[in-house]
Amino acid sequence: MSKHLNDVEFEKVISEKGNIVIDFWAEWCMPCRKLEPVLEELEKEIDIEVYKLNVDDYPHIAEKFNIFSIPTLLCYKDGKLIDRVVGFIPKNKLLEKFKDIFKL
Repeated sequence: MSKHLNDVEFEKVISEKGNIVIDFWAEWCMPCRKLEPVLEELEKEIDIEVYKLNVDDYPHIAEKFNIFSIPTLLCYKDGKLIDRVVGFIPKNKLLEKFKDIFKL
C-alpha cells in the first residue's frame, strides 16, 4: 500500500537507501487514480517502495521538481534521483521500465 507524504517526510524519504518511487498526483486526476492500483501491485511484486505526494497540498514541492504534468513518478535509488516517468503507463510496460531504471 502506498504511503502518503507531507513536505517534512518527503525530504527524509528521498534520501533513504533502496528503490523509492514518489508518485506526484491529485485527487481529481483520473490517470493518477488509474495508476494507483498498478503501483500497489508492482510494490508487492518487485523491490520498490511507493510514496504519494498530492500536488494540490504541496505545490511548492511539485514546482521545485518541475512537475508540470501528473501523474509523474520520480525514481530514487539510494537517495539519488535517477529517472522520472510521466503519465499513465500500463502495468507490463511500467514493470519493464522499473526493471530497467532500478536494474532489477
